[in-house]
Amino acid sequence: MFHSKITRRLVTSFLLIVLVSLSLLGILLLNYFRDYTMQQEKNALILNAKIIETSLEDQLYSRDVSGLHTTLQELHEKTDLRVTVIDADGAVLSDTADPNQAMNNHLDREEVQQAMTEPYGFAIRQSETLKENLMYVAVPVYRGGQLIGIIRTSSSLVSMEQSYHTGLRVILSALFFALLAALIIAIWLAHRQVQPIRCLSLDAMEIASGNLHKRLQWQSGDEFDTLVQTINQLTRNLSAKIQESQAEAEKMSLILNHTDNAIMLIDERGLIVDTNRQAEEDFQLQGNALHRHSIHVIGSAELSETAQEVCRQGKAQTITLTIRSKTYQVFLAPFYDGPDELVLAVFHDISLLREIHQRQSEFVSNAAHELATPLTSISGFAETLLDDDFKDPEASRHFIGIIYREAQRMNSLMKGLLELARLDSTHGKTKIKRIPVEVNTILHQTAEQLQAKAKSKGQTLIEEPAPIPLYVLAAPELFGQILYNLTENAIKYTPEGGTIHLKSRQVADHLELTVADNGIGIGPADLPRIFDRFYRVDKARARKSGGNGIGLSLVKFLVELFGGTIDVKSQIGQGTTFTLTFPLTTKS
Repeated sequence: MFHSKITRRLVTSFLLIVLVSLSLLGILLLNYFRDYTMQQEKNALILNAKIIETSLEDQLYSRDVSGLHTTLQELHEKTDLRVTVIDADGAVLSDTADPNQAMNNHLDREEVQQAMTEPYGFAIRQSETLKENLMYVAVPVYRGGQLIGIIRTSSSLVSMEQSYHTGLRVILSALFFALLAALIIAIWLAHRQVQPIRCLSLDAMEIASGNLHKRLQWQSGDEFDTLVQTINQLTRNLSAKIQESQAEAEKMSLILNHTDNAIMLIDERGLIVDTNRQAEEDFQLQGNALHRHSIHVIGSAELSETAQEVCRQGKAQTITLTIRSKTYQVFLAPFYDGPDELVLAVFHDISLLREIHQRQSEFVSNAAHELATPLTSISGFAETLLDDDFKDPEASRHFIGIIYREAQRMNSLMKGLLELARLDSTHGKTKIKRIPVEVNTILHQTAEQLQAKAKSKGQTLIEEPAPIPLYVLAAPELFGQILYNLTENAIKYTPEGGTIHLKSRQVADHLELTVADNGIGIGPADLPRIFDRFYRVDKARARKSGGNGIGLSLVKFLVELFGGTIDVKSQIGQGTTFTLTFPLTTKS
C-alpha cells in the first residue's frame, strides 16, 4: 500500500492536519483552563483577603499581636489558607505559615509593592519557606485614607499544576488515539482514491505499450469519469492517426519499392543512410552499404560530393553518372527528416534513351550514306554520258545499266523504309487484317520463289514442312515476307555450293520455323545489332550483293507484330540459324 507515492502523500497530509489541529486545540484548551483556574484562584484570594480584613478589623494592627496570631492560626486550620499581615513599613506582623519565627521585611516583595499603588497586588513564585509555587495576593488596608498595612493571602499551586499535567497527559493520549484512528481512516480513504488511479494507470500503460484496442472501464460518478472518457477519446484519435500514418507509410513504401527509379538518402557528410529495393538491385548493394561514402558503394565520389553541396546551398541539382556501363541522370534535392538534414537522390536510367539517340544518329548517318552512294553513281555516270555524247554505244549501254541498277537499288531502299514507316504507325498496325495462315503453304511458296536464285549460285534449298497443317494468325503477304527476307539473306551470304534449310514444326502449342545456312556467319560483336536499320556486318560485301540493311529490321518488326519471337545463332565460317516462334491457332 505504502509503495504508492500518492498514498504516502495522502496519509502524511491527513495525519499532519489531524496532528496540527489537535495539538493547537489541546494547547488552547490547556492554556484556557490554566488561565481560568488561575483567575478563579486569584479572585478567591482577593475575596478572602477582604473578608479577613473585615472580620479582623478590630484586631488588626493592635499592640496585642498574640491575639492576632491565634485568630489567624485558627483561620488557617479551618481554610488551609495562608495569611500574612504586613504593616505599612513591610514588617511582618503575623504569618500563618510560621507564626513563631521572625520573618524578613516584605516591603520589596512584588505583590506588596504593587498593592501600595493599586487596588491589589499579585505574584506567583516559589516560596522560600514552603519550597513550592504559591500564588500571592496582597490587599492594602486604609484607615482615614492612609495606608496602615497589607493583608496578603496565598495558596499553593501544587494541585493546580497536577491538574495541568493530568490534562496534558489526557490530551496527549487523546492525540495518540486520534492519530491512530486518523491513520486507519487515511489509509482507507487513500485506498479508495488510489485504486481507480492504479487501475487507470495499468490500463494506460497497456495502451502505451501498443494495445490501442484497449479502452478504460471505470465509473465512479466523479471527475474520474471525465478523465476516462478523455483518455479513451485520445486513444481512439491516436489509433486513427497511427493507422493513417501506417497506411501512408505502406503506400510510400510500395511506391518507393516498386518504382523503376533507384532512390537513396544521403546525409550531410555524404554517407548513404537508406536505399530502396530498386537501388539495391541496380547497384548490388549489401547490408554493409549503409553509412558509407558513395565511392565505396557505387564507385563514384561525385554523388556524395554533390549531396554535400546540396546540403550547404539548400538547392536541388542534377548530375549525370555512368555506373557499371549504365548512364543515370541523378536528381538531388534537400530532404528534412526532423532535425536531420538529408539529401534525396533519384536515379533515372537514361541508358536506353542514349542508346536510342545514338542509334538514331547512326540511322540518319547510314540512311544518308546509303542514299548518297547510288546518287553519286547515278550522277557520275550520267555526267560521263553527257560528256561522251553517246559516241560509244557499248560504253553508253554499260553506263545506263549501272544507272538503272543504282536507281532500282534506291527504289528498293525507299520501298523498305516506307513499308517500315507504314507498318510502324498506329493506323498501319490496326489496318492489318489477320487471318489463320497455313504455314506449310507459305514455306513451299517461298522455296519456289527463291529456288532459281539458289540454283544460280549452285546452292541447295531444302524445305522440310511439318507433317500436319499448322496455322498462325497473321497477314499472309507479310508472313510470306518474313520467310522471303530470311531465305534471300541466307542465299546472299552463303557461298556457292552452300545449303539453305527451311523447316517448320510444332513445339507444344507453338509453331517453330527455322531458316539455317552454312554461310559466312556473323561475329559475336555484330550479332546483337543485326536487326538495327541499315546495320550490316560487312558493308562492302553487302552492298555488292545488293543488301541495304532494311530486311532484317523489317523481319523482326513483323515477327513481333504477329506475337512471335525471333532468335539467331551464328558462328563465323559455319553458318547462321534463325529460329522463329509463333503461337498456333485453329483453321477456322
